[in-house]
Amino acid sequence: MPPSPTRTPLSRERILDAAIRVADRGGAEAITMRRIAQELGVEAMSLYHHLPNKDAVLDGVVDTVFAAIDLPSIDSPDWRSAVRTRARSARAVLTQHSWALGLMDSRRNPGPSTLRHHDAVLGVLRTAGFSLPMAAHAVSLIDSYISGYVLQEASLPVRTATELEDVAGGILAQTGTDLPYLTEMIAEHALLPGYDHTAEFDFGLDLILDALQARRRSG
Repeated sequence: MPPSPTRTPLSRERILDAAIRVADRGGAEAITMRRIAQELGVEAMSLYHHLPNKDAVLDGVVDTVFAAIDLPSIDSPDWRSAVRTRARSARAVLTQHSWALGLMDSRRNPGPSTLRHHDAVLGVLRTAGFSLPMAAHAVSLIDSYISGYVLQEASLPVRTATELEDVAGGILAQTGTDLPYLTEMIAEHALLPGYDHTAEFDFGLDLILDALQARRRSG
C-alpha cells in the first residue's frame, strides 16, 4: 500500500496566501474563513489556530501586499529615482491585487511590512531635504496618484493595441466637424503604433516629482 501523501502543515503564511488568491478571484468581499479553508482543503476551524479572526486575516493580507512592493533605498543618491522605482513597483503589485486598495486605507492595525514601507518612503524624502510637512504632502500625493491610476486602468474597456484601434475607429466614424479637437486627439492616438498606457503613468509621475522638487524645502 503506497504511503499517504504528506500534507504541507498549515501556517499563517499559507492562510494569507490563500486569502489573497481568493480575493484575486472575487475581490476583498470574497475573503471569508470558509472560502479560505476551501482554498486550502481544510476545515475552517483549523484556521483559528493561526489567525484569531477575519480582521486578523485582513490585516495580514494588507501587510503581505505591502511586503511585495519594492522598498526604496534611503541611501539612494537620487530621491526621484528611488521614489519612481517604488511607484512603479506599487503600481505593478496593486494592478495584480487592485482589491487591496480599499483595505489599505481602512485597516487600523498596520503590520511590520507596512510600517517598514512607510518609514522607508518617508526616509527617502527626509534624507533628500524635504521638510516634514512637505514629506507628508508628497506621500499623500504620490500614493493618491498610484491608487487612482490603478483603479482607472482596471476600468479601461480596452487592453490591447488592437482593441484600442477598434474603439478609436468606431468613434472616428461617429465624430464630425462639430467635434474637431476630440477627432484630432483620437486620430493622433490611432496613428501611434504600440501605444502604451504605462507611458502615461510615468509622464504624470514625473510632473508630480518636478513639482515636489521645486517645493521640497517649503513648509
